[in-house]
Amino acid sequence: MIELMKFRNFKVLRDTQLPLSRFTLIVGPNGSGKSTAMQALRFVAQPGPFQFTQVATLGLLPTTTETVEVVLRWGVPHEGVVTTTHWGSGGWSRSHAKCSGANLSEREEQSLYMKLAGIRIYSLHTNAIAAPVGLSPNPELREDGGAFAGVLDQLRDREPERFEALNEELGRWLPEFDRILFDTPSSGHRAFLLRTRKGRHALPATDLSQGTLLALTILTLAYLPDPPPIVCLEEPDRGIHPRLLRHVQDALYRLSYPESVGEVRQPVQVLATTHSPYFLDLFKDHPEEIVIAHKVGQEARFERLSDQPAIAEMLGEAPLGEIWYSGILGGVPVES
Repeated sequence: MIELMKFRNFKVLRDTQLPLSRFTLIVGPNGSGKSTAMQALRFVAQPGPFQFTQVATLGLLPTTTETVEVVLRWGVPHEGVVTTTHWGSGGWSRSHAKCSGANLSEREEQSLYMKLAGIRIYSLHTNAIAAPVGLSPNPELREDGGAFAGVLDQLRDREPERFEALNEELGRWLPEFDRILFDTPSSGHRAFLLRTRKGRHALPATDLSQGTLLALTILTLAYLPDPPPIVCLEEPDRGIHPRLLRHVQDALYRLSYPESVGEVRQPVQVLATTHSPYFLDLFKDHPEEIVIAHKVGQEARFERLSDQPAIAEMLGEAPLGEIWYSGILGGVPVES
C-alpha cells in the first residue's frame, strides 16, 4: 500500500503531499489537483513516454536545479521503501530505496514493479460499457469501461458462484432487474443484457440508463476475483441516484477491506474523487479516509480531514456534506 505521495513541481502540485489509506476519498473544486494526483500514479508507473513539459508546473523550464519529482512512500508489505521518480533536463529516472539504506531484493523490486504496472485509473463512459466486445481469452476491464461484456462473460464461465453472488447483489442495488444475460450480436462478439424482474424482459445494454450501467460496472469491479492492486476512480458517484450511493460505498469498501466480507485476497488500495456532498456525507465516521484538496492561487495542496484542528467539534451533529458545501472545511471554489 502507498502511505504517502509527495509532489514537487508536478503540474498544479507544486509542493504538497497526499496522505493515503486503504481507501481515500478526495474532495475539492475543479483544478485542485484531484485528477492530477491520480495522473501522477500513471506517470510513475510509466515515466518514459512523458517529457518534462508534460509533467512540469506551467512555466517551469528544465534546468540542472529545477526538476519534477513524485515520491511514493510505501507501507505494508513494503514498509520503509520509497519510490522516487524525477524528470529533468537529462530525461527521467525512477528508483526504489529503503529508508534504512539496505538494498531491495530482486523479489521486492519485482513486487513493486507489478503493483505499479497494475494501477488502473477508471473514468467510466457508458458508451464504452455498453458496447459489444470481441471475445478474447483474458479480457480486462478498460479504464473507460470498455470490454465490460467480456469481463462479465469470463466471470460467469470461470467463477460461477461469484457470478451468482453478483446477480443477487444486482437485485439489491437495482430491484427492477434480476439477472445478467448474454447475447452474441455478431460472430466472435459478446454483449450483455439485464432481465427485468417483472415480465422477464431482456433489455440490451444499449437501452439501459447511464446510472444503471455505471452502477453495474462498479459493482462488478468489486466482485472480480483478482482486481487490480491499486484502483483510482474518477467520481464513482457521477450519474448515480443518491439512493444508490451507500451501495457504491459498500462496493468500494469491499475492494479495500476484503476481510470484512469474507474475501481471501490482498486488499485493493482505492483512491476516489467526488464533488458530491451526498457521497461525502457517507464517510463522516471516517475522517481519516477523506482528503480535502485546496486551490491556492495557481497551486494546490492536500489536507487529511482528520488532521484539521478541532474537527470533532466542527462536525458535530451536522451532515459532513453540508459542512463541506458551506466552505468551512475548505476545498470549495473561491474567488481569486
